[in-house]
Amino acid sequence: MCYGLLLVMLSSTKSSFEKAMKSDIHLLDVVALTIDVPEKSLVRGQVGTVVEIFSDGQYEIEFADEEGRTYALEAVEGDHLLVLRYRPEHAA
Repeated sequence: MCYGLLLVMLSSTKSSFEKAMKSDIHLLDVVALTIDVPEKSLVRGQVGTVVEIFSDGQYEIEFADEEGRTYALEAVEGDHLLVLRYRPEHAA
């Protein structure tokens, strides 16, 4: 019985952690892809901006050139994005 309770606690903690990580991505955040998206000619490390947040865990990312012209607009899973930080933050 204790083992089952421990598993429930661990799975609920993981779920809470995953939700917290996903909610760490906000509208207008600058993000980088952690995967290639070959059908859109996007590669891992490419930088874009979050322009929409969907309820299914996906984010609409706008990829633009140095002139500000959009060259790709793609829905990407939150697990495949890394939020770029410009200020130091303390590790948890």
